Amino acid sequence: MLFFYIVLPLFVAVGITLISSKIRRDLIGWVAFSVPVILFALFARHIPSIASSESIQTTFSWIPTYGIDLTFILDGLSLIFVLLITGVGALVILYSIFYLSPTDSFTHFYTYLLLFMTAMLGVVLSDSIIVLYVFWELTSISSFLLIAFWFHRKNSRNGAIKSLLITMTGGFAMLAGFLMLHVMTGSFSVRTILTELPQLTEHALFYPAMALVLLGAFTKSAQFPFHIWLPDAMEAPTPVSAYLHSATMVKAGIYLIARFTPGFGGDVYWFWVITAVGLVTLFWGSFNAVRQNDLKALLAFSTISQLGLIMTLLGIGSAAANGAGEAKALYTFALFTALFHLVNHSTFKGALFMVVGIVDHQVGTRDLRRLGGLMRFLPITFGLAIIGSFAMAGLPMFNGFLSKEMFLTAVLSVSELPIPGGAQIGWFIVLVAWAASLFTFVYSMILVFRTFTGRPIIDEDYKIPREASIGMLIPPSILATLVIGLFFFPSVLSDYLLKPAIDVLVDGGSALAPDIYAWHGFNTELFLTLAIVGFGSLAYFLLKKWRPYYQYIPSEWSFNTLFRNTLSGYERLGERVTTRYMNGNLPSYFLYIFSFFIVAVGVTWFVVGPIAVTFDSPSSITIYEGLLAVIMAAAAVAILFAQSRLTAILLNGVLGFSIAIFFVFFRAPDLALTQLVIEAVTTVLFLVCFNYLPEWKVEKLSVTKKVRNGLIAILGGLTVTIVGLAVNNYSKFESISSYYEDSYELAGGRNIVNAILGDFRAFDTMLEGLVLFIAGIGVFTLIRMRQKKGAEPRENQ
Repeated sequence: MLFFYIVLPLFVAVGITLISSKIRRDLIGWVAFSVPVILFALFARHIPSIASSESIQTTFSWIPTYGIDLTFILDGLSLIFVLLITGVGALVILYSIFYLSPTDSFTHFYTYLLLFMTAMLGVVLSDSIIVLYVFWELTSISSFLLIAFWFHRKNSRNGAIKSLLITMTGGFAMLAGFLMLHVMTGSFSVRTILTELPQLTEHALFYPAMALVLLGAFTKSAQFPFHIWLPDAMEAPTPVSAYLHSATMVKAGIYLIARFTPGFGGDVYWFWVITAVGLVTLFWGSFNAVRQNDLKALLAFSTISQLGLIMTLLGIGSAAANGAGEAKALYTFALFTALFHLVNHSTFKGALFMVVGIVDHQVGTRDLRRLGGLMRFLPITFGLAIIGSFAMAGLPMFNGFLSKEMFLTAVLSVSELPIPGGAQIGWFIVLVAWAASLFTFVYSMILVFRTFTGRPIIDEDYKIPREASIGMLIPPSILATLVIGLFFFPSVLSDYLLKPAIDVLVDGGSALAPDIYAWHGFNTELFLTLAIVGFGSLAYFLLKKWRPYYQYIPSEWSFNTLFRNTLSGYERLGERVTTRYMNGNLPSYFLYIFSFFIVAVGVTWFVVGPIAVTFDSPSSITIYEGLLAVIMAAAAVAILFAQSRLTAILLNGVLGFSIAIFFVFFRAPDLALTQLVIEAVTTVLFLVCFNYLPEWKVEKLSVTKKVRNGLIAILGGLTVTIVGLAVNNYSKFESISSYYEDSYELAGGRNIVNAILGDFRAFDTMLEGLVLFIAGIGVFTLIRMRQKKGAEPRENQ
């Protein structure tokens, strides 16, 4: 059942691709819209059973030899994420139907979006770490396609490449960590690994595995210093930003850390690394959001900041599994708050991205320097912007206020937790959290008042905007309604979603989960909030006086600059190295190949010890074999002195056909037949290509090059000869041939060669076929492009 839920978007994506030419363009969006709506309803019907601490599991055997199964589990934690993936996904697709231009490719857009939905569902539902990794990388690939959707824009292409490089590098690190976890526990199951990890803290791979898993999570969730890919990813269409970068993809790292908290959470390094990275990300994102002039860039840095907030809470609450008494309650409180703010952030940030999309769509710009006074033209959009921004700022009457107050409570409790260094550094965490919240308030006010109030900045490109269509207003309106509704009825979310999720992370966590209230009396959190509002308002009114100081921060001291310089440095190094050996001279390539072969074999001999060479043969050499060997040697030497291509090709054919005859002598008819076919085909192809080859010229070499080439040839020949003679008396390692002798029992093949190619090397053969398939697609694409270019002039005539 769960497997069907995951692959449904994939099947519809394939169907859209196949039938797109047969249906109207506007219907494609509605077909795609039906998928998350259906999935949301299917997942939502499990809410009562999940709230009763049940879970749903689906298992299919995949690679039983290695114990890898397609196991998917729906529990309290994954339920929150699948509802966000499908619920926000439905609203985003509805919004995109009215947002996209008629010139955009609806087929590609919705195919990529549904592919991404499948990938995200697979990530949060997979119980196998290998299956989880496969879906994890699929999110990177599909997000790359979505970010680069407007591929004619250079910034879109660069942003897509940047996000792919950073997130997939983290993904490779995460895979290495997963493999270490398998070595430690002997299992690929996430549940089994989490059960055994607390007893393996002394294992040599415990901390390396922890570091690599964290690296994967931090890169995916745009944590400092890997946050640099997220602002550049804003070149994607606004529906993509609203879906990937507020509600889903950037939450994948959050999910991974939450899921592995029961296994790693009791370790102090897990606590401090996540908390420290989250705090730095929280502050750095909010600090940089204030300086942005592009509305989507502002939202990008605000997303980075909010993700840092959630990560900080996960770090503070990570020790809940091993806590006790009041400390366990405080840890659980932080985890609960992290999940609560995760949901809140998805609602108000999704609404804000759609608001910015409406402004861009209706006005034609997102530049704050060209915006102002839109309140009179876009009154409904202005109301939605107030709701989303005030929730992000943590003001009363909106859900962000509730989770922000709980966040302040969590950071204030750090000094009370039995964590090494907590008492000494607790005040600093509170200070950083308060400063970040202050900047959050400022950029929230910038988003609303700089865009919608004041006088319109009219220039020659200014057009009088009109309110967006009802189709673009419905999705953010639904999210804005949730923002307000969760403030007044938070217990509904808590009882049915948050508490079941806490039970997954903490044994008996629902009993320790707090009740959510808007008013807790006059406490420290309230005074901190009043200070944020007071100083934040003052900072906003004085913005023109202190914001110019941002320009004194050296641009070359940024991680973006480091990334660009590193990438360009590797490109220059690669170009230098490549131009050295890829010089277009075929003899040079053979020189490199044979030189490497000689060195590699020589180093191997040096490492494993001398190889005994024997001239003893288990069988005698017949006169026919000797004669054939002489013919091959004569043909090989004659090629060196050939004066025409035809002569050289025919002599080369003599070598190939002689090898086929050798196979006949050695009673290997299948190999002989294969060799005959290949040699005949290649010889014919050589002859066919005669008309397209340049004129035959014998290269004149200096004496030095002739001596060098002759030396390499002699050493290469000696190396091959010695290896061949040493095989008969080699006992360093057990021969692998004995394994293949039982080919019939192992693979059901009576012919050992066919069994090796078709079964033992099946995966390799499949990849070889895939390479040929990709090459074929490339050739086909180039031919089609050439045909289209050739047709353009005729169309214009």
